[in-house]
Amino acid sequence: MNKTIGMFAHVDAGKTTLAEQLLYMTGTIAQPGRVDHQSAFMDNHGIEKERGITVFADQAVMTYNGSTYYLMDTPGHVDFSPEMERVIQVMDAAVVVISAVEGVEGHTGTVWQLLRRYGIPVFVFINKVDRVGADVRRVLEEIRRELSADACLIEEGDDFTSGVLRPALIEAIAERDETLLDFYMEQGYEAETWTEAMRTLVREGRIYPCFSGSALQNIGVSHFMKQLDVLTETNYRSEGEFAARVYKIRHDAGTRLTYMKAVSGSLQIRDELQYHTGSEVVTEKVTGIRWVNGSRLSSVDKVKAGELFAVTGITAAGAGDGVGALSGKTVYELVPALKSKVEFDSDIHPKDMLRCFRLLDAEDPSLSVQWEEQVQEIHIHVMGVIQLEVLQRIVLERFGYQVAFGPPEILYTETIAEETVGCGHFEPLKHYAEVHLKLEPGPRGSGIVFRNACHPDVLPVNYQHLVEQHIGERDHRGLLTGSPLTDIQVTLLKGRAHNKHTHGGDFREATYRALRQGLEKTNNILLEPYYQFKIKVDTAFVGRLMSDLTRAKASFEPPQTLGDQVVVIGSAPVATMMNYSVELAAFTHGKGMISLQFGGYDRCHNEEEVIARKGYNKDADPEYSSSSIFCAKGHGYSVPWDEADAHMHI
Repeated sequence: MNKTIGMFAHVDAGKTTLAEQLLYMTGTIAQPGRVDHQSAFMDNHGIEKERGITVFADQAVMTYNGSTYYLMDTPGHVDFSPEMERVIQVMDAAVVVISAVEGVEGHTGTVWQLLRRYGIPVFVFINKVDRVGADVRRVLEEIRRELSADACLIEEGDDFTSGVLRPALIEAIAERDETLLDFYMEQGYEAETWTEAMRTLVREGRIYPCFSGSALQNIGVSHFMKQLDVLTETNYRSEGEFAARVYKIRHDAGTRLTYMKAVSGSLQIRDELQYHTGSEVVTEKVTGIRWVNGSRLSSVDKVKAGELFAVTGITAAGAGDGVGALSGKTVYELVPALKSKVEFDSDIHPKDMLRCFRLLDAEDPSLSVQWEEQVQEIHIHVMGVIQLEVLQRIVLERFGYQVAFGPPEILYTETIAEETVGCGHFEPLKHYAEVHLKLEPGPRGSGIVFRNACHPDVLPVNYQHLVEQHIGERDHRGLLTGSPLTDIQVTLLKGRAHNKHTHGGDFREATYRALRQGLEKTNNILLEPYYQFKIKVDTAFVGRLMSDLTRAKASFEPPQTLGDQVVVIGSAPVATMMNYSVELAAFTHGKGMISLQFGGYDRCHNEEEVIARKGYNKDADPEYSSSSIFCAKGHGYSVPWDEADAHMHI
């Protein structure tokens, strides 16, 4: 049986140390490595060894009780959360490691919500019980209060392989299944029935088994692994058509490696794989298959369902793409709210640098690398400053370029507040296209949605498809700051082509002008990213916290008092909260806890100030024009947007 298990935790909870003990216990490595000794098998990159944190989601293979386990160690630092999310989609179960001293910390909540969103069964290992201040019962109550009331402690004496369970555990399991409870009331406890019920409850996310121990001292690790093995099961079928999900892209000595997990069928070298990239269907031949274990890659001829591996020969499939019989693409939840400019020496050609960042963008699509042609600059999206420091090192080591990055800036977007109709006409000599678009505000987070209300008798279907293609082929800019346009429903109302003079690019020009003219005619608004936050402080600091949140333009629920601590939940602009964790740690003497999660976009709290600072001149943007071009007496002439409606042909 093949099982993929992911390791998750807040920084310094001991996640990598637990992974090392599991690898050692199963005979995969000769001795467990240590993060502080820079000897961890899973953290094999120089950056990870030096910083003592996991940056890349790497995998190791171990065998236990007849099953093959793919163990994936994920980053615990918030700056590398997108890397963590990309590998969640291929996991069969997750292990969340929580310190028995610090308890539930900021990043733990983010991890938990992601795992629940993807429906991954979760096991909890309460670690570091050997440290001063460790309190398993206190942490268990925190888990039940802050993560899930269905957390259930599995103690050293509980053993599902032998069926020996404490009465309290037997009853806790029975209470979560009505049929099982009836069975218990009528016939009592039956080991095999309870074990099977526990597997189902774990798989369905109705119960979360919690264990305790010390990964560093190898306390409770064997018991944990034994119960994990019996409570997880998979049923991958090697028969049938091959299907897999891509979860990572890497490059090895110039060769593109596409990491994927097979969910059905089997794959051999020289087999052809089909997948979608945009609207295009791509078919490519697999030229190599590599089995991955830590930093070691070995060639194999064939892989089957349930296995993780990397292939060569696939050139365009990205993380989240389904290949073979598996269609669709995963939409990731964790997205950066900051952007930064890449700074490099003038003797390096910008296009050479861009090629390097395009490779990095394939490996980490959250970077969203953008080339600004007007100013010859490269911009990237990032989660935080630590990510920029790591990127600087990666670019130097892999490409030999010394780069720096501009200060991270907020990623703003723009939308509209009112419905309008925009018209665009493009008719220089021997060209012709006209487009009419209705623009309506869309729900937050909906992006740009295209709808077609144009009858084929008004505009032939092939030209209607061109309008849709041009709406979706690029990011469109707003009028206020030149930021990406979003949350708009665009409806094609009507259009016109010419039997002789309409050419391929004419409808692109008319579509862009119609969109831009519509923006000129309506009320535009600026949006900024918001954090959903959860802050926990001692009651002595609640006054300072309330003052800070008010100053940060936050909205929040009434504080909840839990013993000698206060919890505040709410939302606030990223611009006002992005550095607050440092300030919180300072005035609470390191005891305050903050969890920040991207909460989408909403109205900018200081719109006028941002617009003035950006200084965007909508009339000087060469890529967009709100004017229309008409033709008279063999010559084209421009008509401003506010006069163009009267000149339209339909």
